[in-house]
Amino acid sequence: MRIVSWNCNGAFREKQKIISSINADIYVIQECENPDISHDVECKCFSDRFIWTGENKNRGLGIFLKNGIDFTENLWPKYGLRNFISIRINSDLNLLGVWACKPYIDEYAIYQNINYDFFNENTVIIGDFNSNSIWDSQHGLRNHSAVVAALKEKNLLSAYHYTRREEQGLEAEKTFFLHRNPSEGYHIDYCFLSPQRLVNFSILGKQDWLGYSDHMPLVVDIT
Repeated sequence: MRIVSWNCNGAFREKQKIISSINADIYVIQECENPDISHDVECKCFSDRFIWTGENKNRGLGIFLKNGIDFTENLWPKYGLRNFISIRINSDLNLLGVWACKPYIDEYAIYQNINYDFFNENTVIIGDFNSNSIWDSQHGLRNHSAVVAALKEKNLLSAYHYTRREEQGLEAEKTFFLHRNPSEGYHIDYCFLSPQRLVNFSILGKQDWLGYSDHMPLVVDIT
Protein backbone atom coordinates (compact mmCIF):
# COMPACT_ATOMS: atom_id res chain seq x y z
CA MET A 1 0.00 0.00 0.00
CA ARG A 2 1.27 3.47 -0.89
CA ILE A 3 0.42 6.53 1.21
CA VAL A 4 1.23 10.09 0.16
CA SER A 5 1.11 13.11 2.45
CA TRP A 6 1.31 16.61 1.01
CA ASN A 7 0.55 20.10 2.21
CA CYS A 8 -0.68 21.44 -1.11
CA ASN A 9 -0.58 25.12 0.00
CA GLY A 10 -4.18 25.66 -1.10
CA ALA A 11 -6.01 25.41 -4.45
CA PHE A 12 -5.90 21.62 -4.42
CA ARG A 13 -8.38 21.49 -7.32
CA GLU A 14 -5.62 22.87 -9.55
CA LYS A 15 -2.98 20.43 -8.31
CA GLN A 16 -4.77 17.09 -8.18
CA LYS A 17 -3.48 15.82 -11.49
CA ILE A 18 0.16 16.30 -10.51
CA ILE A 19 -0.18 14.54 -7.15
CA SER A 20 -2.25 11.70 -8.63
CA SER A 21 0.72 10.90 -10.89
CA ILE A 22 2.37 9.32 -7.82
CA ASN A 23 -0.36 6.66 -7.99
CA ALA A 24 -0.97 6.24 -4.27
CA ASP A 25 -3.69 4.21 -2.59
CA ILE A 26 -4.27 6.90 0.05
CA TYR A 27 -3.60 10.65 -0.08
CA VAL A 28 -3.38 12.72 3.11
CA ILE A 29 -3.66 16.33 1.96
CA GLN A 30 -3.23 19.41 4.13
CA GLU A 31 -4.58 22.86 3.20
CA CYS A 32 -7.10 21.44 0.74
CA GLU A 33 -10.64 22.69 0.16
CA ASN A 34 -13.72 20.79 1.30
CA PRO A 35 -14.75 18.56 -1.65
CA ASP A 36 -18.33 18.37 -0.37
CA ILE A 37 -18.98 22.02 -1.22
CA SER A 38 -16.63 22.45 -4.17
CA HIS A 39 -18.20 23.28 -7.52
CA ASP A 40 -15.07 22.19 -9.36
CA VAL A 41 -15.56 19.07 -11.49
CA GLU A 42 -11.90 18.03 -11.20
CA CYS A 43 -12.13 18.22 -7.41
CA LYS A 44 -15.08 15.83 -7.38
CA CYS A 45 -13.43 13.45 -9.86
CA PHE A 46 -10.19 13.07 -7.89
CA SER A 47 -11.88 10.81 -5.35
CA ASP A 48 -15.42 10.39 -4.11
CA ARG A 49 -14.15 8.43 -1.09
CA PHE A 50 -12.78 10.91 1.42
CA ILE A 51 -12.99 12.38 4.89
CA TRP A 52 -12.37 16.09 5.37
CA THR A 53 -12.14 18.36 8.40
CA GLY A 54 -11.41 22.05 8.80
CA GLU A 55 -12.48 25.40 10.17
CA ASN A 56 -12.07 27.08 6.77
CA LYS A 57 -13.87 25.56 3.76
CA ASN A 58 -10.87 26.38 1.55
CA ARG A 59 -8.08 25.06 3.79
CA GLY A 60 -8.51 21.89 5.80
CA LEU A 61 -7.26 18.33 6.10
CA GLY A 62 -8.49 15.59 3.79
CA ILE A 63 -7.86 11.87 3.42
CA PHE A 64 -8.70 10.50 -0.04
CA LEU A 65 -8.82 6.76 -0.77
CA LYS A 66 -8.86 4.66 -3.92
CA ASN A 67 -11.72 2.30 -4.62
CA GLY A 68 -11.29 -1.13 -3.08
CA ILE A 69 -9.90 0.08 0.25
CA ASP A 70 -12.33 -0.48 3.10
CA PHE A 71 -12.29 2.19 5.79
CA THR A 72 -14.25 3.49 8.71
CA GLU A 73 -13.70 6.61 10.77
CA ASN A 74 -12.27 5.79 14.21
CA LEU A 75 -13.85 8.81 15.89
CA TRP A 76 -11.01 9.08 18.37
CA PRO A 77 -11.81 11.96 20.74
CA LYS A 78 -10.54 15.42 19.82
CA TYR A 79 -12.20 17.67 22.41
CA GLY A 80 -12.08 20.62 20.04
CA LEU A 81 -8.55 19.98 18.78
CA ARG A 82 -8.21 20.73 15.08
CA ASN A 83 -7.16 18.98 11.90
CA PHE A 84 -6.75 15.35 12.93
CA ILE A 85 -8.43 12.44 11.13
CA SER A 86 -8.13 8.83 12.25
CA ILE A 87 -9.47 5.97 10.13
CA ARG A 88 -9.39 2.19 10.28
CA ILE A 89 -8.25 0.65 6.99
CA ASN A 90 -9.10 -2.90 5.88
CA SER A 91 -9.74 -3.86 9.54
CA ASP A 92 -5.96 -3.89 9.98
CA LEU A 93 -4.40 -0.44 10.03
CA ASN A 94 -5.08 2.75 11.97
CA LEU A 95 -4.10 5.78 9.88
CA LEU A 96 -3.86 9.17 11.58
CA GLY A 97 -3.66 12.18 9.28
CA VAL A 98 -2.18 15.34 10.81
CA TRP A 99 -2.11 19.02 10.01
CA ALA A 100 -0.77 20.72 13.15
CA CYS A 101 -1.68 24.40 13.18
CA LYS A 102 -0.55 27.03 15.67
CA PRO A 103 0.45 26.28 18.47
CA TYR A 104 1.74 23.39 16.32
CA ILE A 105 3.37 20.56 18.27
CA ASP A 106 1.62 21.62 21.49
CA GLU A 107 -1.78 20.81 20.02
CA TYR A 108 -0.61 17.57 18.45
CA ALA A 109 0.99 16.50 21.77
CA ILE A 110 -2.35 16.99 23.54
CA TYR A 111 -4.14 14.90 20.90
CA GLN A 112 -1.49 12.19 21.17
CA ASN A 113 -1.79 12.08 24.95
CA ILE A 114 -5.59 11.77 24.77
CA ASN A 115 -5.46 8.90 22.27
CA TYR A 116 -2.16 7.28 23.24
CA ASP A 117 -3.78 4.01 24.33
CA PHE A 118 -5.10 3.51 20.77
CA PHE A 119 -1.60 3.71 19.26
CA ASN A 120 0.11 0.42 18.48
CA GLU A 121 2.38 -1.21 15.87
CA ASN A 122 -0.49 -1.19 13.37
CA THR A 123 -0.72 2.61 13.47
CA VAL A 124 0.63 5.01 10.84
CA ILE A 125 0.79 8.71 11.71
CA ILE A 126 1.54 11.03 8.81
CA GLY A 127 1.31 14.68 7.91
CA ASP A 128 2.47 18.23 8.43
CA PHE A 129 3.50 18.58 12.09
CA ASN A 130 5.00 22.08 11.65
CA SER A 131 7.62 20.94 14.13
CA ASN A 132 11.25 20.04 14.65
CA SER A 133 13.41 19.38 17.70
CA ILE A 134 15.37 22.57 16.95
CA TRP A 135 12.37 24.45 18.41
CA ASP A 136 11.98 22.33 21.56
CA SER A 137 12.76 25.25 23.89
CA GLN A 138 9.71 27.14 22.57
CA HIS A 139 7.24 24.44 23.59
CA GLY A 140 7.95 23.42 27.17
CA LEU A 141 7.08 19.81 28.00
CA ARG A 142 4.94 19.41 24.86
CA ASN A 143 7.90 19.62 22.53
CA HIS A 144 8.90 17.69 19.45
CA SER A 145 11.46 15.48 21.18
CA ALA A 146 8.94 14.49 23.85
CA VAL A 147 6.43 13.48 21.17
CA VAL A 148 9.05 11.42 19.33
CA ALA A 149 10.13 9.70 22.56
CA ALA A 150 6.55 8.76 23.44
CA LEU A 151 5.97 7.32 19.97
CA LYS A 152 9.17 5.31 20.23
CA GLU A 153 7.72 3.58 23.31
CA LYS A 154 5.00 2.27 20.99
CA ASN A 155 7.64 1.23 18.41
CA LEU A 156 6.47 4.00 16.11
CA LEU A 157 9.52 5.61 14.52
CA SER A 158 10.01 8.39 12.00
CA ALA A 159 10.34 6.70 8.60
CA TYR A 160 12.80 9.34 7.44
CA HIS A 161 15.11 9.06 10.44
CA TYR A 162 14.91 5.28 10.48
CA THR A 163 15.85 4.91 6.81
CA ARG A 164 18.41 7.72 6.68
CA ARG A 165 20.01 6.99 10.08
CA GLU A 166 19.93 10.69 10.94
CA GLU A 167 19.21 12.35 14.28
CA GLN A 168 16.17 14.52 14.92
CA GLY A 169 17.05 18.13 14.18
CA LEU A 170 19.94 17.24 11.87
CA GLU A 171 17.97 16.33 8.75
CA ALA A 172 19.81 16.68 5.45
CA GLU A 173 16.56 16.61 3.44
CA LYS A 174 13.98 19.33 3.94
CA THR A 175 10.22 19.04 3.57
CA PHE A 176 9.27 22.74 3.71
CA PHE A 177 10.76 25.86 2.12
CA LEU A 178 9.72 29.19 3.62
CA HIS A 179 8.21 31.45 0.93
CA ARG A 180 9.29 28.70 -1.52
CA ASN A 181 12.88 29.85 -1.08
CA PRO A 182 15.14 26.86 -1.93
CA SER A 183 17.80 28.11 0.51
CA GLU A 184 15.48 28.36 3.54
CA GLY A 185 14.33 24.82 4.20
CA TYR A 186 13.14 22.94 7.29
CA HIS A 187 12.13 19.37 8.05
CA ILE A 188 8.60 19.56 9.50
CA ASP A 189 6.59 16.77 7.79
CA TYR A 190 6.78 13.21 9.15
CA CYS A 191 5.54 9.67 8.95
CA PHE A 192 5.70 7.57 12.13
CA LEU A 193 5.15 3.83 11.91
CA SER A 194 6.50 0.47 12.97
CA PRO A 195 9.69 -0.38 11.03
CA GLN A 196 8.24 -3.85 10.44
CA ARG A 197 5.56 -2.32 8.22
CA LEU A 198 7.88 0.00 6.29
CA VAL A 199 8.89 -0.96 2.75
CA ASN A 200 10.14 2.35 1.34
CA PHE A 201 10.11 6.06 2.16
CA SER A 202 10.98 9.11 0.10
CA ILE A 203 10.64 12.90 0.03
CA LEU A 204 10.03 14.19 -3.48
CA GLY A 205 12.43 16.84 -4.74
CA LYS A 206 12.03 20.61 -4.53
CA GLN A 207 13.01 21.08 -8.16
CA ASP A 208 9.75 19.38 -9.20
CA TRP A 209 7.40 20.59 -6.47
CA LEU A 210 8.23 24.17 -5.43
CA GLY A 211 6.14 25.42 -8.32
CA TYR A 212 3.07 23.89 -6.64
CA SER A 213 3.66 24.24 -2.89
CA ASP A 214 6.09 25.22 -0.16
CA HIS A 215 5.94 21.61 1.11
CA MET A 216 7.33 18.50 -0.54
CA PRO A 217 5.25 15.30 -0.74
CA LEU A 218 6.11 12.33 1.47
CA VAL A 219 5.72 8.90 -0.14
CA VAL A 220 5.63 5.82 2.07
CA ASP A 221 5.11 2.21 0.98
CA ILE A 222 3.94 -0.18 3.68
CA THR A 223 2.91 -3.79 4.11
